[in-house]
Amino acid sequence: MSDAISAPDDVPGSRHDEPLIRARGLRREYLAARKEPFVRRARSVALDDVDLDVAPGSALGIIGESGSGKSTLIRLLLGLDRPTSGTVHVDGRPVDASASARALHWLRRETGLVFQDPYASLDPRQSVGRIVSEPLRALDIDGDHRAMVAEVLDRVGLAPETAARHPHEFSGGQRQRVALARAIVHRPRILIGDEPLSALDVTVRAQILDLLRELSSDGMTLVLVSHDIGVVQNLCDDVAVMKNGRIVEHGRTTHVLHHPEQDYTRRLLAAIPVIPGR
Repeated sequence: MSDAISAPDDVPGSRHDEPLIRARGLRREYLAARKEPFVRRARSVALDDVDLDVAPGSALGIIGESGSGKSTLIRLLLGLDRPTSGTVHVDGRPVDASASARALHWLRRETGLVFQDPYASLDPRQSVGRIVSEPLRALDIDGDHRAMVAEVLDRVGLAPETAARHPHEFSGGQRQRVALARAIVHRPRILIGDEPLSALDVTVRAQILDLLRELSSDGMTLVLVSHDIGVVQNLCDDVAVMKNGRIVEHGRTTHVLHHPEQDYTRRLLAAIPVIPGR
């Protein structure tokens, strides 16, 4: 992989003997909708006492049913939301979601995010070149931005001249490549995907999966939320299983998926459709 995208092994200030991401006691409560006037609103719990470590260069899959707390967890890890209680540290530094955008530049430089729907996450009024270079401008990264954009587009399988086009001119798979290019153009050490493959057809999913696998093999740390257990099995070293805002099982992917200890994990695996052989 080219130097513009790869995650260097020796980053100043990194702590190789500690998790790159560490969460302790994470809890996130929300006020529930008011059911009756003049009645105090109840509080719903989206996350409840979650501890999580992610080692540098590893690939973690987070699985569970809808509403289990997966997306809430990654929002807290990224500093996009503030926990009701608990802490998040990235490379030993505390993540404070209440800090200013400028104060969180260090975290934005460390992380990239790919969403589920590539079309919804791309501004249709902007060119691809403008979209992909957005992190470079926002994070005040020095260098030839146009060259960086051309290089990362080529890395994700798009011709550099596509920088002049707009999102509506691309297929769903190509748009997700644009979203991935934007997420890694500033050389983050951590890439987080919130169902990044679920909106794609089978062929394109395989291509994007190959790109993610290459990034992981080059040392980038991946955190992947997915309903597709097959994707997690093929890409992730470790897996965390979430239910009702808690991590109920966590370990090496091969062990958890082949020898689950929790009934809930067994039910998730049993729900995978199987096409009977002829």
